[in-house]
Amino acid sequence: MEEERSDPNLQTETLDLDADLQKKHQAMLDRLSNRHQARLDNSLARRSDSTNTSESTSSFLSRFSESKQSIDSQLADSRLIAQSDPSRLKSHFTNISSSISDLEKLVAENSYFLPSYEVRSSLKTISDLKQNFEILNSELIPKKKFSFKNKATAKKELPKEPEPAKSDTDSISKFKIPNSPGFRNKTNETLVKKFKGTETGEFTLSDLDSCEVRLIGCCNAVFMNRLKNCKVYLGPVIGSILIEEVEGCVFVLASHQIRIHLAKRCDFYLRVRSRPIIEDSNVVRFAPYCLDYEGIEIDLEKAGLSEETGNWGNVDDFKWLRAVQSPNWCVLAEKERVGKVLVRILVAEMKVVKDCFCNEGL
Repeated sequence: MEEERSDPNLQTETLDLDADLQKKHQAMLDRLSNRHQARLDNSLARRSDSTNTSESTSSFLSRFSESKQSIDSQLADSRLIAQSDPSRLKSHFTNISSSISDLEKLVAENSYFLPSYEVRSSLKTISDLKQNFEILNSELIPKKKFSFKNKATAKKELPKEPEPAKSDTDSISKFKIPNSPGFRNKTNETLVKKFKGTETGEFTLSDLDSCEVRLIGCCNAVFMNRLKNCKVYLGPVIGSILIEEVEGCVFVLASHQIRIHLAKRCDFYLRVRSRPIIEDSNVVRFAPYCLDYEGIEIDLEKAGLSEETGNWGNVDDFKWLRAVQSPNWCVLAEKERVGKVLVRILVAEMKVVKDCFCNEGL
């Protein structure tokens, strides 16, 4: 019998094949290891994000609770002050009003990461505090009765303090419009304001009829009350926008929080970090923000509103608690929306030069 001999070429090929298999096997192990590590990193990142959001919410709730307790304590002290030292009441109520405004700003500044139910709960708490404040204020500091003394002085003061006729909505008014800079009591006018540098406080629009308002730049908060048939174009608002008793208006607004009360037949073009809130409103329509002017991107970045969140179409109707869609608002059909609204202003003269609209429907 012939002795079997091994083929050296075959042996070399086998060794080469084993080496290739080992390389492929090692490469596969490396890929699996890298994939596993990536999954671990992603999991840790998600846990970190969740922890940060949870910590932020917890921190907000703690600050909110402390501020509310402080305001409750101030309200409770009001009657004692009225009995012991009535002269302190006005300054005491001024401090309470300021504390409530600070609490409202706290909600606006943190609303972008808070769950919607926390925002609603916080706003309801603030509304209750305001109502309690107004009740105490009217009870402990009643209006002065009519007097025949100092007739000449009374005549001089009459033009300064006119008493407008009360409307049906006065009894359910939610917001106290502050005595901040703004435009008031105007009809058929174009009103222009460009905010500069430190000029970023609160701004008020009140009792306007058939006016066009253009506010360029950033400010902290905007309050609107009793507007009719107006067009309002606003640059980014760092805090909140509160709107009450408006009818037949078009609003182009960007803000962290927008709350609307007593609005009828109005269109809102919004960019907002939290969900817009409507209350006691009907026939209101919503679409995305469409304002443009030189430097708006810088202003949006400064206000923390550079990204479109899509919340313009996620509206909360506080007077509609059913699971189905509220009949009081809807998304504005694309064919009915205005195009890009471009506002140009001569800064030196504060004079409107030209508005360019891609859609002539506005």
